[in-house]
Amino acid sequence: MRRRKRRGADEKLLSYEDYIINGMIDQMVPENVEQCEEGIFDNRIPVKNDVYNNIIDNYRGKWSQFFENDNPIHIELGTGRGKFITTLAAENPNINYIALEVKEEVLVRAVEKADKQKLDNIAFIWGNVEFLEIYFNDSELSRIYINFCDPWPKKRCAKRRLTHRNFLELYRKKLKDEGDINFKTDNKGLFEFSLNEFSENDWVLKNVTLDLVESDFKGNVTTEYEEKFMNLGMPIYRLEAVDIREK
Repeated sequence: MRRRKRRGADEKLLSYEDYIINGMIDQMVPENVEQCEEGIFDNRIPVKNDVYNNIIDNYRGKWSQFFENDNPIHIELGTGRGKFITTLAAENPNINYIALEVKEEVLVRAVEKADKQKLDNIAFIWGNVEFLEIYFNDSELSRIYINFCDPWPKKRCAKRRLTHRNFLELYRKKLKDEGDINFKTDNKGLFEFSLNEFSENDWVLKNVTLDLVESDFKGNVTTEYEEKFMNLGMPIYRLEAVDIREK
């Protein structure tokens, strides 16, 4: 089902010029090419228009210039309303944060939080995870956060899960040596799937917990969804995965 957009949300979002980068790259299907059914990445190709060219010319491989420092760069995939990422940015001024979200009507709430706090170590990309290849050079990121992503429970939709091995290979390219992924979910099935995907694709797992509230893990920063789940008494599953494959 196509997502219904809220009128005026994109204009409001793009008005925050100090924070927001438009990464909504158009795509097209080449003539005489059928859509690929193998893998999450199909045969669509990006349209090299103004949005695409702006990313390539001003951001890809130039994020340190954007932040005007060489601090580590951490990204959250699917930032939602931004409580998690803006809290981290406020607590860790020596780390640069990037929040990626496709839904403009929720991303604007995240940008408002950063603007209210006058945070200068955070940026927001309005875009898709599949375009990480375009948004970043290889080995440009130090950490990736994936919090409460869509579990895509049907087996035929497994390749849409953000912890599927196709995505893990994409993340691997963009992470620095020994870069890591921090993953949280309330979905037991997705967590079990993710454990297998990480383990079978040369990632070392650490700080694995099946109930974050009852664990001895310190320094947890919650998302809006996470607080809701905790209040309902639902367990939160968490892991960290470190890339050990030689690049």
